[in-house]
Amino acid sequence: MKLNQLRLALTGALLCVSMVAQTQTQAQTQTWPTQTIKILVPFTPGTGMDTIARTVSPRLSERLGQPVVVQNMPGASGNIGADSVAKSNADGYTVLMGANTMLMASQLYKNVPFNPVKDFSSVSMAAWGSLMLVANPKTGIKSMKDLIAKAKASPGSVTFGSPGVGTPHHMAMELFKVQAGLFMLHVPYRGSAGYTQDLLSGELMVGFLPVHIAQGFVNAGKLTALAVGSPKRHPVSPNVATFEELGVKGVDVDLWYAFFTPVKTPAAVVSRLNTEVSAIMKLPEVRDALGRAGLDAASSTTAELTDVVGKDFLRWGNVIRRNSISAE
Repeated sequence: MKLNQLRLALTGALLCVSMVAQTQTQAQTQTWPTQTIKILVPFTPGTGMDTIARTVSPRLSERLGQPVVVQNMPGASGNIGADSVAKSNADGYTVLMGANTMLMASQLYKNVPFNPVKDFSSVSMAAWGSLMLVANPKTGIKSMKDLIAKAKASPGSVTFGSPGVGTPHHMAMELFKVQAGLFMLHVPYRGSAGYTQDLLSGELMVGFLPVHIAQGFVNAGKLTALAVGSPKRHPVSPNVATFEELGVKGVDVDLWYAFFTPVKTPAAVVSRLNTEVSAIMKLPEVRDALGRAGLDAASSTTAELTDVVGKDFLRWGNVIRRNSISAE
């Protein structure tokens, strides 16, 4: 009898503690935010992620009534910064400025301590960026048909570059190789400057560049446009066909950028962030600012972003495993 009473007392106490904790969480959610919010960018200043975060932060601060600061934490292709956010308090005061690169990087490195699908709550899509496949005119490659014919005639004779192993430029080409059944030689660089310079000089034969950068070189006759990696033609390059139009299916290599919080952030806080970020991304001045950086402002529901993350994680994981790609 006494044992049963003790059990009942313990159950009641645990229930009271749970109710108190729940009440405190609800109260904190209703008053959120009450302090500075940090947007963590897992790459260096000047990157696409950094541009978006610094464009959004002052406007988000104005809407939430609290300071919003941007902190850069580069390293391991974004894994260090993403892991820091994943392990942060799930209270809405630490936000990750993420991109689809974290779905690649988390599968390229060994022993990554976080899961990009399970350890974050989706807030909202922020922007899209497109890549264009280009060739140096010295190669004589004037079309997608030329490239495929040359690569198949002599496997490994066509060289392509990238700013580094696991970068979107690299992974885009690996996906293209899989879909077209090609073997081409990858030459990784340490950053975009040397890679772009050698692509322009002819040291490299083909490669991917952001559409807004590539189109300038195409207009100057320094590079030949072969295809854009978007589901449809890009307004910056309306005369350049998509891979789909040219008969190569499944090569959608658009870059996306989005906001995330640690996974157990209260739903009401995530919803508030989604509302405010979505409104900001629709502002004409924000769209113009990002457009000048070659980015297309966007927004989404939390569910839409979660769906994109899940599908892209599997897609890029398949490419990485099939091509035995790793980065350390």
